[in-house]
Amino acid sequence: MATRTVTLRTGDTRDVATVDALMTAAFDPRFGEAWTRSQCLGAMAMPGVRLTIAQIDDVPAGFALVRTVADEAELLLLAVAPPYRRRGVAGALLRAVIAEAGGAGIADLHLEVRAGNEAVRLYEQNGFAKVGERRGYYRGRNGETFDAHTYRRAL
Repeated sequence: MATRTVTLRTGDTRDVATVDALMTAAFDPRFGEAWTRSQCLGAMAMPGVRLTIAQIDDVPAGFALVRTVADEAELLLLAVAPPYRRRGVAGALLRAVIAEAGGAGIADLHLEVRAGNEAVRLYEQNGFAKVGERRGYYRGRNGETFDAHTYRRAL
């Protein structure tokens, strides 16, 4: 299958159903990483929060949710639906987040990711370095806990 062009657009609270569907598809409930719809709406209503939707052929393929406070930003969520993985969607979203933050004068970009998540490779390839760990941060559907690793990238 040929790789199609990834297009990005700014999202808002009207896209919460899209975000919810992408999270349901992207995040295995076994790990407890997905947010609820109300958590997403609450975050999107906060000052300094930006939602970017990635599309392929006008079909939502992924999203990134970022919060900026003072001279720091945090990548709150990045998700790509399984049929669109390994097609450049996550990379396009991450590069857009980095470029936007850098253009806004942000000094540091932070994120956290579940230990063992394959996305770590993408983050490290894009200049993020592990700076911390939160033991038992994620709680899966069966009560099992998973560590979170925190990463930072200076801009």
